[in-house]
Amino acid sequence: QIFRAAWQIRQLLMCFFLSLSLAGVGCNSVEKKIYVHLNNTVPCVRLLNATHQIGCQSSLSGNVGVLHVLESEENLDWVLKTGPNPPYLVILESPLFTRPIMMKLKNGSSRVAGVAVVAPNANPPKGFSPHTTCPNENTGVYTEEYDPAFAHCNVTMWNPLGNGLSYEEYDFPIFSMKDDNDTQIIRQCYLDHNRAVNGSTPQYPLCAMQLYSHMSAVTDTATCMRRNDINFSISPEMVCDPLGDYNVWASTRPINNTAKGHKMFESVVIAAARLDSRSFFFDIAPGAESGVSGFVTLLAAAQALRNATQEAQPNRTILYTFFQGETFDYIGSSRMVYDMQSNQFAVDLDNVHSVLEIGQVGLRADSKLWLHSDPVSMKNSSVNNELIVNLQTASRGLNVSVEEPGFSQPLPPSSFQRFLRARPIPGVVIEDHQSAFTNRFYESMYDNAEYLNVSYPTNMTPEEQLEFVTETAKVLIVSLNFLLSRSVLFSLCKVTRMLYGFLVRTNNSWFQQLIPSDLASHLGKLGHTFLKISTQREGYCVRSTVRLSKALSPAFDLRDYTSTNFSTWTESRWKSIKGRIFLVASHDLEMLTLGVGVGVLITSLILTYVISSKADMLFSAGREPANATY
Repeated sequence: QIFRAAWQIRQLLMCFFLSLSLAGVGCNSVEKKIYVHLNNTVPCVRLLNATHQIGCQSSLSGNVGVLHVLESEENLDWVLKTGPNPPYLVILESPLFTRPIMMKLKNGSSRVAGVAVVAPNANPPKGFSPHTTCPNENTGVYTEEYDPAFAHCNVTMWNPLGNGLSYEEYDFPIFSMKDDNDTQIIRQCYLDHNRAVNGSTPQYPLCAMQLYSHMSAVTDTATCMRRNDINFSISPEMVCDPLGDYNVWASTRPINNTAKGHKMFESVVIAAARLDSRSFFFDIAPGAESGVSGFVTLLAAAQALRNATQEAQPNRTILYTFFQGETFDYIGSSRMVYDMQSNQFAVDLDNVHSVLEIGQVGLRADSKLWLHSDPVSMKNSSVNNELIVNLQTASRGLNVSVEEPGFSQPLPPSSFQRFLRARPIPGVVIEDHQSAFTNRFYESMYDNAEYLNVSYPTNMTPEEQLEFVTETAKVLIVSLNFLLSRSVLFSLCKVTRMLYGFLVRTNNSWFQQLIPSDLASHLGKLGHTFLKISTQREGYCVRSTVRLSKALSPAFDLRDYTSTNFSTWTESRWKSIKGRIFLVASHDLEMLTLGVGVGVLITSLILTYVISSKADMLFSAGREPANATY
């Protein structure tokens, strides 16, 4: 009997653990029946600088709210005042993603669990820029000390459509969703369960959404960097990272990069463009007009001039420079200037003859190029307008109109400003606008291939699109002809391919030939970059003068996290970014379910106690006498 009882207990335990394992398998399928996980969601994340934090975040367990599709601005009262089931998670169509609506949602955040913005498949007809009206106004050359009249965009408001949404702090998560099947499921869920009909109150169950985007860093850069330095474990957890990357630069003739600092008898002209862009949402920053138009033009110019400079070296070395991080207070250019001043770069500022920067050259309106210069340094006798005169002379006979603004105004936001902060250097910034930006989508997700008019006939294969000459490529060739003072029709094919690669499809056959994936991790680790060139017969290495240099703000090397001279931007870390929808029961039903569960638990505990205390009486019938013998 003892062995029989033991066998029964063993069998019960086996069945119990088997049921647990089967329940574990079943939990997954039950979870799928309860939740619909959202794909193609992109969050707004938290950024920090010397003084404050901006961006969005959720609670540690994610924010949950009843879905409400905002149909008009008048419908906001339901979310902020009259709706009976707060907090709400608001679904915004892109035309309603405006500063007035977002500020109302921000100020009513106790009733707002989050916002999901439906990104349209086509650009909106009106302009939209979540950046400020005066980009990088505190870290450019125009300060109260340099010239108060030009400080803070007093003369020219460069980005009049800027609404500053990217520089606000929100206490709830904000996601962007593509207008696809997931969005249709959300809309249908709202229509079936949440939409009030004829003024009636929606009945439970209601459709709800949960957004996860908890950020680790808080307050400001000094706080998060201090927390990074606190090591309580073997593997300390970082809470934020300085924004940074690498500048890319190359020279028309080799420069000794081992011996840093001043080079005797070396005079360089810096030909510059910026590489980066941003938008309100993380990792959606095409920057077609603000960035790509400029650096593609400079890349094409460098390629077109390669043969000419090899055959007959110019009097001055051209230093092609592509700056990274310029959106965030000129990270790349300020670092290069700092390295030049500290004798940590291949040349120093004394070697710099002038700066020629290519900005936004998409030629949106009247097909003019404007030559912007600094009116303050032009007054200095050591700085002349030789560069402008040469550029105007070069434009004669070409199919492009080149003019100066015609009135005294500061430089537009540009990397050249950081060189001027160090010393008065001759320079010109080439743009497609006379005063305010012609770019209606500056630093937004709509500054894309569509806006730059990079489009292709229907039914084209990717390879056919790669070779198709777009109208934008022809426009950029006009800028290129001006820079080179000659016709360069042979570069049209490469401009077309670069636009396709940077704006439409990065993973294309041409890029795969230029940048082998197995060598990508080795770029920049050597003093020179060695590229493997493959032919039908054999492969060989070419020693290139292309190099990478650090594009990290000097503030982090100096540990001056409250600097007013350098960028102090950091990005918070996070663990999970996701969203899902589900049906939620009423509060009364949830409390009833909880009560029943607690009641069942208490009852089972009482029964277990009673059965245990009366075990001798309840289970004595089958017990054999103590004096039994075998």
